[in-house]
Amino acid sequence: MSAPIGLLLVNLGTPDAPDAASTRRFLGQFLSDPRVVELPRLLWLPLLHGVILNTRPRRSARSYAKIWNRETGEGPLKKITRLQAEKLRQAAQAGELGAGEIVVDYGMRYGAPSLATALRGLVARGCERVVVLPLYPQYAASTTATAFDEIARVMRGLRRQPTLRFAPPYFDDAAYIEALAADLRAGLAALDFAPEVVLASFHGLPQLQIDRGDPYKAQCERTAELLRAAAGLDCEKLRVAFQSRFGRAQWTRPYTKETVIELAHSGVKRLALFAPGFAADCLETLEELGVEIRDDFLAAGGERFARLSCLNDGAAGMRLLATLARRELSGWA
Repeated sequence: MSAPIGLLLVNLGTPDAPDAASTRRFLGQFLSDPRVVELPRLLWLPLLHGVILNTRPRRSARSYAKIWNRETGEGPLKKITRLQAEKLRQAAQAGELGAGEIVVDYGMRYGAPSLATALRGLVARGCERVVVLPLYPQYAASTTATAFDEIARVMRGLRRQPTLRFAPPYFDDAAYIEALAADLRAGLAALDFAPEVVLASFHGLPQLQIDRGDPYKAQCERTAELLRAAAGLDCEKLRVAFQSRFGRAQWTRPYTKETVIELAHSGVKRLALFAPGFAADCLETLEELGVEIRDDFLAAGGERFARLSCLNDGAAGMRLLATLARRELSGWA
């Protein structure tokens, strides 16, 4: 019998628990990654360990506590990624991803389950070939590239290495655009009001990273352009902004916070917001967009606000992941 083939889903990660200690460990690992914060280590690390990790974890832990799933003991990002892997595992068992045995698992770049644990687990199960599927539609060095770095680090410690196939970004993939358009139409149809503006909020990056050649912003804008065409919305109806700015440096503009305030001040009363760059709902979508940005819009004069869910493990999202998996497994499975 031929050896099984591994399919490894990759996402960013989440703390192990909604408390300050767990959040500090997670943020310490995340923010010490030179792909994430591209500042000289001699300047950044003392600031990180002397100030940020002594103040921010408590605030972040309180935010995580608001969205934590107490029944499963997971943050939403981990729970949804786990469900995505489980549903793809069922699809593989049903032969929907290709012939032969396909072993599906997931790993987080930061936190647990780690990429090292997931990849070594696939190797232990006899996988000689592994497809790595980062759940980042748009490429950024701080997401896609650092996942590649970590997997390469794990591979260096393996005597018998599997052959890897790394799935490319899918920002302009027809299956992705179709999934977003279908989910957007369904989300808007379920509202009890008609939004005047629909705002696509992507995670921001420091402008310095864009200036150094990161294609992330251009890919986000291309996604929005294709989505407008697929959903039948013009530039005034479907707008783009960037969230999660951290620190005083300039990040990708326009900022989501400033945009929703400006919309309200200009007379927009009804706003719907969604996050097409996130494969799963997380702190940045549930708390930052769903609470903080909502409050900013209403305080500035807005009257109706809706945050639409990410693709998650819904029907449209799972069709997309199955399509991407079949494509990357093609020729192996």
